[in-house]
Amino acid sequence: MTASEPRTQPIGGGQLGIGRQYAWWADETTVDMAMPQPAPRPITLPCAPQNVTVDLNRTAMIVIDMQNDFCTAGGWVDHIGGDYRPDRKPIEPLQKLLPMLRNAGVPVIWVNWGNRPDLANMPPNQIHLYKPQGKGTGLGDPLPGSGAHVLEKDSWAAAVVDELPQQPEDIKVDKYRISGFWDTPLDSILRNLGVKSLLFSGVNTDQCVLHSLTDANFLGYGCILVQDCCATSSPEFCTEATIWNVKKCFGFVTDSTSIMTSMGKPVG
Repeated sequence: MTASEPRTQPIGGGQLGIGRQYAWWADETTVDMAMPQPAPRPITLPCAPQNVTVDLNRTAMIVIDMQNDFCTAGGWVDHIGGDYRPDRKPIEPLQKLLPMLRNAGVPVIWVNWGNRPDLANMPPNQIHLYKPQGKGTGLGDPLPGSGAHVLEKDSWAAAVVDELPQQPEDIKVDKYRISGFWDTPLDSILRNLGVKSLLFSGVNTDQCVLHSLTDANFLGYGCILVQDCCATSSPEFCTEATIWNVKKCFGFVTDSTSIMTSMGKPVG
């Protein structure tokens, strides 16, 4: 076969790799590293500061920390006297948006605190974040009501809220820092999927969402904050500053209604 000859789909053998965009095909005699990629499926999203065209074949939805500890009565935020109710605001728009994204073949990736029981990979500065005075209920400690361990993998405290059921095709990533990219396989997973553009949602807007988004920006991904699918229990000015900074330095801002409307109107 020469460079000018048309490629044919391999016959026999099997695909190596999970990505639609990046995979090999192998049989008894050949390994094909030049698998044809699917044609783009572009849609244009109304965003600020500019509208953005993304390829649905190369886009993923990141959902961050929609966990009981942050969003549910009896969770860690509630236990320490914080108001968890603002962090529940993304639930309703995500209930509408996520099924539509799944139906369009856009991967949904849940990025959640999921710490080791022994906290062996958590340095003192991270433990201080949740136990600033060295006492009380912090990472890995049991909550007084349920006994669930704060943000510990497989505990009720670290589970995603019941109102947002995870589906078998979704991808789950445990994180151990405010950024979902630090010391996690998230970047490798996205690259193996062939993802170039990311939609960001979850809590808290000004903390784990923002810093995951900025790390994604530094890694070269196109980043879009889905504003109504994000929330924070911080003061309002924190959200205002986050949105300003995302639009100024790190990406673009849209909302779930704009995405769902645009997905009904593919371009190209």
